[in-house]
Amino acid sequence: MALTLEQIQAEINALPPQDIAHLREWLIAQDWQQWDQQIEADSNSGKLDFLFTEAMDAKKTATLEDL
Repeated sequence: MALTLEQIQAEINALPPQDIAHLREWLIAQDWQQWDQQIEADSNSGKLDFLFTEAMDAKKTATLEDL
């Protein structure tokens, strides 16, 4: 049986601080991994092509700025 969000939160609150810190790092890594996967999917589907077009247009008009 799956735990409810409230049960998960209660379990996390019962953890020692070092385990909470480790969990936080793991969650952040998971979030970045999902973000990377979404960016890759958007890139592969062409959703980000407009960025390339904008950059090339700015380059042609000499308005391309360094980051």
